Amino acid sequence: MKPDLFEKGLAKRKATLGAEYVENNLANADDFTREFQETMTAWAWGFGWGDETIDMKTRSMMNLAMIGALGKMHEWELHCRGALNNGVSKEEIRAIIHVIAIYCGVPQSLECFRVARKVLTEAGQL
Repeated sequence: MKPDLFEKGLAKRKATLGAEYVENNLANADDFTREFQETMTAWAWGFGWGDETIDMKTRSMMNLAMIGALGKMHEWELHCRGALNNGVSKEEIRAIIHVIAIYCGVPQSLECFRVARKVLTEAGQL
């Protein structure tokens, strides 16, 4: 693995999820989880998000669709906040949820709407 991927990933992760969240997450890592946190920062955020072929906004929109399809709502909430940080609009989030409804079912889209409402309210957009 390229040694600069961790630093690159750390910057991308902080830009999307917020520096405070990322720093707390890394600070709370222990012997059991630290290696995973560091590896995911380098691999997912440095290698994946660090590839400039796809811009951050588009990547966030893709993540919302994929994570919504998987029904991983804790991660969906986190990435919904990140999507706002990356310039995804309320209207675009709604459109993504519509696609989730079509391909993954209405119950899953209702979960996404519930979480999006919470995130958008906290962000002052509802």
